[in-house]
Amino acid sequence: MLFLKEPSHIHGSTGRSAIVLVNLGTPEAPTSSAVRRYLKQFLSDQRVVEIPKLVWWFILNLIILPFRSGRSAKKYAAIWTRDGSPLKVHTQKQAMLLRGALGERGHERITVAMAMRYGAPSLPEVLARLKTDGCERILILPAYPQYAGSTTGSIYDAVFQHYARVRNVPELRFVRNYHDHDAYIDALHDSVLNHWDNNGRPEKLVLSFHGIPMRTLLLGDPYHCECLKTARLLTAKLRLAPDQYVVTFQSRFGRAQWLQPYTAPTLVRLAREGVTRVDVLCPGFTSDCLETLEEIAIEAKEAYTAAGGKKFAYIPCLNDAPAWITGLAEIAEQHLIGWPTMVAPAQREAQKKEAEAGRIEALRLGAQN
Repeated sequence: MLFLKEPSHIHGSTGRSAIVLVNLGTPEAPTSSAVRRYLKQFLSDQRVVEIPKLVWWFILNLIILPFRSGRSAKKYAAIWTRDGSPLKVHTQKQAMLLRGALGERGHERITVAMAMRYGAPSLPEVLARLKTDGCERILILPAYPQYAGSTTGSIYDAVFQHYARVRNVPELRFVRNYHDHDAYIDALHDSVLNHWDNNGRPEKLVLSFHGIPMRTLLLGDPYHCECLKTARLLTAKLRLAPDQYVVTFQSRFGRAQWLQPYTAPTLVRLAREGVTRVDVLCPGFTSDCLETLEEIAIEAKEAYTAAGGKKFAYIPCLNDAPAWITGLAEIAEQHLIGWPTMVAPAQREAQKKEAEAGRIEALRLGAQN
């Protein structure tokens, strides 16, 4: 086996710790060619599509990519921002703010990086850069609150595949899920209440999670149960009665049966039953993306209003909400226990005094010159 070249070791150096916030990924641009490259990588992952490889190769390359890339590119174009892909922009901001939040908690000896499972910056690229920067302890923090083999499990695969080619493997830790973490539920609760304070309450709150094939649930994937637990904890905290909310699943792909009830048909049914106002929240996404901004805020809204619904509101993802950044910091901090990431208060004060003394001396020398 050919191992990747190790960076030069500097004797006496202190290894750093790092957190890698990993999201799904995004095309580099809302164009057919960029979307095609992204979809090919994404849909070639056998964690995502569990169909025999040879059969799927023909379906993917001869049917899906030629016909779906252009349609998907138009959808991406509808939600693209001046700064680029919303998912990438939000994840970058979360990583930056997470670093600041941890610093305020005393974790000054830590690096926070952002990576994508598919697309750029790729997970192997980020892990290699952290090794060059001297990071000897890596915490992998998926952007997925609920564990699924096709999401979190795929991130694990990519990490292990990368380090299979590394001679000097760092210490690794993984956050598996946080679907029932108090800080995550609190952040969702605050988001919904803030929206209601500004816009009033709906007749029905729809909690729409990303779907997965029903087959994976029957084979032991815990995702469905974790989604339902998130919904149960959130609605209890919101003090909602069972008839005031509904849990649904979106983003169905292919002809196989997926987790039900499906989001769009449920919204149509509610409108036809006389529910005139709904709010939709997507708790499984921590950053707004194509599946929330286009599939829900545009397509699902159109389906609901066309069926007779009067008022539809999409409640944005947690994104960079202060409560969520605090929540991310709490989740990360619990998994950092035992790693030398903190600077003692006395040492921090000494560093401040040293920096201030240096500043004064520089001003004195400048005055003399």
